[in-house]
Amino acid sequence: MPVAAFAETLERRIERLAPHYVVTRPEGDGPFPVVVMLHGCGGQRPFQDDVAEVAVRAGAAVVQIDSFAPRRISRVAAIATVCTGARLHGRERAGDLYATLAWARQQSWADASRFAAIGWSHGGWTIMDALALRAGAELERATGLSGLPDEPLEGLAGAMLVYPYANVGSFAGRRDWRIAPRHSVAIIAERDYIVGPTRTALERQRARGAPLDIVLFENTTHAFEDQHAEDPRVRYNAVATAREHEMVRAMIEAL
Repeated sequence: MPVAAFAETLERRIERLAPHYVVTRPEGDGPFPVVVMLHGCGGQRPFQDDVAEVAVRAGAAVVQIDSFAPRRISRVAAIATVCTGARLHGRERAGDLYATLAWARQQSWADASRFAAIGWSHGGWTIMDALALRAGAELERATGLSGLPDEPLEGLAGAMLVYPYANVGSFAGRRDWRIAPRHSVAIIAERDYIVGPTRTALERQRARGAPLDIVLFENTTHAFEDQHAEDPRVRYNAVATAREHEMVRAMIEAL
């Protein structure tokens, strides 16, 4: 298994990530369910703000994690290295999810029993690897984190995997999930020529006992929500985007 590039404490990872969190939440003191959002391999995209707005209107607080700014990875560098698998695999980035949930547990406005995670592409890979890593030494070795709680995903009740990467280097379909969020859904884009075929791995994951709904979005490409995509393989689809938003609302209501 690849080892994370460096080791640090959980507190230090939080310290590095927190200045780059984008936090939005409903009015009032809460506590609110919390949705943690993980961007794809190209970094933060404007459509994530739209999803955050949907989640806040549904009554949840949102924490968007920027995994690249603390690592000084530009969009150009991310496309050249992260998107090609040369650096920051999902299991290493899982440490960002663990750290962010630990940070959220410390916030007075957060309901620590109702966490959800949404990940797009590389972010979906990250969530699935975070669910599959073995607690203890393997988890610390893969993420480069020390001082993790016994169950760093405690309270994770929902997971949404949007056109997730689930191929070489991913645990998807090869390991049982360590915990199984009771509301889990994967969205597959029918015309996704970027992450490649994922349904077989996701079906295997479900066969291993994961409570995972797999939903095919017909006639959609990778990043179908992105109106500003530069990649010619991507086509914006307003109908599919609205459908995704409705699924986000439904997940929050079910937490």
